[in-house]
Amino acid sequence: MGRIFERIHLSSSQIIILGFSLFIFLGVLLLTLPVAKAGEGAAPFMDALFTSTSAVCVTGLVVHDTATYWSPFGQAVILILIQIGGMGVVTMAVAVTIISGKKIGLMQRSTLQEAISAHRVGGIVKLTRFILKTTLLIELIGSIVLGIIFTGDFDLKKGIWYGIFHSISAFCNAGFDLMGINAQYSSLTDYSSNITVNIVIMLLIIIGGIGFLTWEDIKTNRWHLHAYRMQSKVILSTTFCLLIFPALFFYFAEFSREEWNGLTQSEKILGAVFQSVTPRTAGFNTLDYTKFSEVGLSVSILLMLIGGSPGSTAGGMKTTTLTVILLSAVTVFKRRETVRCFGRRIDTDIVHNAAAIMLMYIVLFLAGGFSICWIEGLPLLTCMFESASAIGTVGLTLGITPALGNVSRFILILLMFMGRVGGLTLIFAAVSDKKPYETMLPKEIITIG
Repeated sequence: MGRIFERIHLSSSQIIILGFSLFIFLGVLLLTLPVAKAGEGAAPFMDALFTSTSAVCVTGLVVHDTATYWSPFGQAVILILIQIGGMGVVTMAVAVTIISGKKIGLMQRSTLQEAISAHRVGGIVKLTRFILKTTLLIELIGSIVLGIIFTGDFDLKKGIWYGIFHSISAFCNAGFDLMGINAQYSSLTDYSSNITVNIVIMLLIIIGGIGFLTWEDIKTNRWHLHAYRMQSKVILSTTFCLLIFPALFFYFAEFSREEWNGLTQSEKILGAVFQSVTPRTAGFNTLDYTKFSEVGLSVSILLMLIGGSPGSTAGGMKTTTLTVILLSAVTVFKRRETVRCFGRRIDTDIVHNAAAIMLMYIVLFLAGGFSICWIEGLPLLTCMFESASAIGTVGLTLGITPALGNVSRFILILLMFMGRVGGLTLIFAAVSDKKPYETMLPKEIITIG
């Protein structure tokens, strides 16, 4: 695929966007086949487009319950699209090239470097092999553990299939589930008190969301944290904070409300931890989000916008973006000239990129939420929740997505696509990857704040 794009002189950013687009439309073709839909007839084009986009962009928003609307063939197509989208279309294309024994060209290496957010081209093929092996191993372990539990609840064949499906969906931070056979759109609410299912799903989400380069650091340096890259230190410390503090909020503030009196203390603890994990691009839910307070929903929206980490299966504006922006603010408050972190200096270009990405996500989130609210006449916070879920490629919902009109669905489709390919990728695809020559203009002071 990379060689085809190379002949028509596409940049790495444009290749990534076209790759995602091609797999989305391939998914549409397969999902519109009569064999993909349970029952008679074929799925409408718009439904197939929404589902395919949600799968490739590992979001999890659906217009039909996955377990009851799609046939086993359709479910298998969705799962393959999730795997491709989670690993990245360029990574999967390079994996096929490696398996076939063909050489990886410089253009493919450069594109892969951008796709997985690697710092250099050197060793990129070796890193890809490590990513593929680790992914298969983690998903296999998750499938076995979940399969054992689901086999006890269903028959053997369905238990194995459900184990595989939910393991891949969780690791890829997709949020698609097959639990609609109990109650449509129920996600994992039937397992809210099952410690094993909760822990396995959370671990898969976290491991998939911290990024491939962080895996490599952990494998290489293990407990020698001082030897980690600064990026890995930022990702791990930010992820830790985003797990602990929201969990404390949900337990002490949200679950202290009388609406949750039916939960035991252990269920509240488990639910609080799970709700701190899943909004950052996973999309599974063990509790009914329609019972959450407006503050609880707002905290979830913030977590959805932040998302996972760069070079991972997760979406959102990324943990590193948030940290760089916060460190930039600290730099201003302390009247320093440079942004510092873990004894290192962060380049000004990175600060500028972080500010641009955050602004882009906020604008898209607000524009999507306001537009859906205006078109559908629904409560603003509800529409904002769906908009954040789409741009953050999360998949959590307050139940309005299946009832939305085609215009609102198309808005969510665009948000899911933009959220998955990444802010800078979209910007660099629209303009040249080459830095223009700039002349130094006269400097003038402008007052801020």
